Amino acid sequence: MINQSSDVSTTATLPELGPWLGRLCNTGAANRFRHFVPLDDIRLTLATGILDLAGAARGFSPDDHAAIVGSLHARNWRRLWEEALSDASTRTADAIDRGFASAAALSRFPKRRLARLQVNDAERAAMKARLGAGAIPFEESLVRLEDLAGAAGSSARGSEAAFNRWTDGLAASARALESAWMALEEAADNEGARWKVEIDKVRDWTRPRWPLWLFSGLVIATSAWLGLVLGGFLEVPGWLRPFAEFWWTRLPFA
Repeated sequence: MINQSSDVSTTATLPELGPWLGRLCNTGAANRFRHFVPLDDIRLTLATGILDLAGAARGFSPDDHAAIVGSLHARNWRRLWEEALSDASTRTADAIDRGFASAAALSRFPKRRLARLQVNDAERAAMKARLGAGAIPFEESLVRLEDLAGAAGSSARGSEAAFNRWTDGLAASARALESAWMALEEAADNEGARWKVEIDKVRDWTRPRWPLWLFSGLVIATSAWLGLVLGGFLEVPGWLRPFAEFWWTRLPFA
């Protein structure tokens, strides 16, 4: 498991986030299901970032609610999620492009056509949106966390109850973050499956044969006609007569 030494409780009111993050912190055996692209390092970086925020919060005085709330503010959670989402979507798109390149190398697919099939900037932006679509409940939990932050960081009377409500919001955000990540992994696998259809088409592509057969037929027909003309079996066209006379005067039996 991730080292959670920084997340050891020093106050009774700040919950341990590790258990609430659930699968995000799992560094054990590999997933039973093989994902389209490995994202475990991004997942662990995200989990470590959250636990580091908690560790920094525990470094403040238990009574310094403002500093604790500031360390674990929703904007910090949102920043870490956006970084993880961006890294995951970029890696997924890059894996798809590598799949196209590998398939094209096998089938000798035309490079110009390949460039039109690969993931462009607009599609990358759309892919990022699809991977992040499952984070709506997480974003809602962060909005609630922001709403609770003002009263929780106050030193006014009754702030202890507000701080406790805020810590409940932390736990809810941690659970929502785990769900958002699992939705992201599923969305990345769906992207891989969707694009695999197009990649397989590139891999199975073969160069059309009809241009070769057409060219060969034209060469054979032209050669046969020219042989008949120069052999005297067909009338020589006016535009070909200078060449025919030149040809006939050079023949050894002429």
